[in-house]
Amino acid sequence: MTHAIRTVLWFNGRGREAADFYCGLIPNSAVTSAYGADNPDGPDGTTHFEVIDFTLNGVPYEILDAGPMFPLSECVSVMIETPDQAETDRLWDALIEGGGSHGPCGWLKDRFGLSWQVVPEAALRLMTSPDRAKAARALAAVMQMGKIDLATVEAAAA
Repeated sequence: MTHAIRTVLWFNGRGREAADFYCGLIPNSAVTSAYGADNPDGPDGTTHFEVIDFTLNGVPYEILDAGPMFPLSECVSVMIETPDQAETDRLWDALIEGGGSHGPCGWLKDRFGLSWQVVPEAALRLMTSPDRAKAARALAAVMQMGKIDLATVEAAAA
């Protein structure tokens, strides 16, 4: 038997806008379904929720846009391995645009409050190198950065 598994992200408004933004930013991504309801019997008399199913590069996610009970935090992040510095820069800049914020070591928070890690594949390879000294130098370089600069990581590892 196969089990469908997806990460569910709780949003407090703008869930559909976020899903559309993420799907437009990352290739091979799409909103696959959305449904919702207004519940006049909710605690405030006007409870609304919406469920948005989508994929990011084929990986399934779901946004449950259902109010302020559970705010997003850095406890959950989406990691993107990028093929090169140009794609790292493109995604980083797009994700922080409009109210996002820089974080340490390749982390950022987008304008919706979702945390992301944008990491070049080559930096990951260097940080996990079987040459433990090289890996330590690469990791030490990344720990000093916000957005990861691959050339700096490569120079440190060498």
